[in-house]
Amino acid sequence: MELPSKLVENAVNEMSQLPGIGKRTALRLVLHLLKQPLEQTEELTTALASMRKDIQFCITCHTISDAEICTICANAARDKSIICVVEDVRDVMAIENTNMFKGVYHVLGGKISPIEGIGPSQLKITSLVEKVKEGTVAEIIFALSSTMEGDTTNFYIYKQIKEFQIKTSTIARGIAVGDELEYADEVTLGRSLLNRIPFETSIKQ
Repeated sequence: MELPSKLVENAVNEMSQLPGIGKRTALRLVLHLLKQPLEQTEELTTALASMRKDIQFCITCHTISDAEICTICANAARDKSIICVVEDVRDVMAIENTNMFKGVYHVLGGKISPIEGIGPSQLKITSLVEKVKEGTVAEIIFALSSTMEGDTTNFYIYKQIKEFQIKTSTIARGIAVGDELEYADEVTLGRSLLNRIPFETSIKQ
């Protein structure tokens, strides 16, 4: 794509690296920004730079946070004995939007995928097992995507915590097999949480 300005070209190239943004869409966004007041563009760049520099990860559940402990973990009204295990922060947002879950979360940061070179040691599994060892956890809910990688990760964690005799469950298959959690509608996702089944039952099916 030949552009009359190297500055615009550089901006388009950077913008097009974002997921789902091609060169044409990036160009439209860049040209839109050029039409806006300079102050608005500066506010955008400041917000992005500040987010990238100051964002933290909750030391308890590993979701993104503005502080050392996220607002969910810091909320005294949440049931800390029920932990919903998810792949990433997008899944936390999806479940929170249902307003049906009152426990807390544990964000793994991915799922086991040998093809992509992701093993258990690269995920936040050890800290989850440590929580279980502390004896304050009553139930672990597996809410990973219903894919082969998700099921493999669920089973691996299950084997790590099985000896502690706590309740393990998985969200009901109102979520179609192979679907990513973040794309499920709120009603279906909420019902899947409420109708969760024992994890042992799911691996026998």
